[in-house]
Amino acid sequence: MAQGSGDQRAVGIADPEESSPNMIVYCKIEDIITKMQDDKTGGVPIRTVKSFLSKIPSVVTGTDIVQWLMKNLSIEDPVEAIHLGSLIAAQGYIFPISDHVLTMKDDGTFYRFQAPYFWPSNCWEPENTDYAIYLCKRTMQNKARLELADYEAENLARLQRAFARKWEFIFMQAEAQVKIDRKKDKTERKILDSQERAFWDVHRPVPGCVNTTEMDIRKCRRLKNPQKVKKSVYGVTEESQSQSPVHVLSQPIRKTTKEDIRKQITFLNAQIDRHCLKMSKVAE
Repeated sequence: MAQGSGDQRAVGIADPEESSPNMIVYCKIEDIITKMQDDKTGGVPIRTVKSFLSKIPSVVTGTDIVQWLMKNLSIEDPVEAIHLGSLIAAQGYIFPISDHVLTMKDDGTFYRFQAPYFWPSNCWEPENTDYAIYLCKRTMQNKARLELADYEAENLARLQRAFARKWEFIFMQAEAQVKIDRKKDKTERKILDSQERAFWDVHRPVPGCVNTTEMDIRKCRRLKNPQKVKKSVYGVTEESQSQSPVHVLSQPIRKTTKEDIRKQITFLNAQIDRHCLKMSKVAE
């Protein structure tokens, strides 16, 4: 579940110096989220709401979040609090349980906190293979809340064409994930399903929504480690051997050396000095 104490915050932060130029922002947001979930210091009331024939676990209302932000961050204008809440939601730390659009509303809309595993401070760059596994898994579960939206169905069809040669492997990975999910408690599964959906709403947003994972080119230039290695959400390696739900790192890319650059310069100079004649000139 997403609810946790301050020590959970460490899950999302590995090496702030080398991972992301947005890490300072993530740290500040995670401080707010941690305090918001702390019952001992007057956090937002997290409760289970009874619906018509079921229960909705671990939710808060948009009004509760806006009021908490105004009270604890000394915000006087509700519009400013809603704007701040929308910025936090756009990063995926808070999300509406029944909407793919990650924004904050000052009403009775139910929201849920994201699990630290899916926090953006983990520097996720999920592959299309992971997204294909996720969408394929959704089609295997006969539940109304897991039905694909129109844009998701289109994405699935596009991915199926792109990964035609390895679709059998993707299907097997999705089946394995479904079997793992079925062993979990019903309430826990419902929460995790929504958190996983919110994660993909951040990284594969609804058409027309801003993609908050896109990084400004000026920030990219400040990265100490620009050759970041992509991580798989479901532990799928390039060799397609692992089925672990825990993400793993692939082999790091070798850094360019001075000798490599010298060789490249020598090659380019040789290309410049080449005599290039058009075939028509040679024929004459």
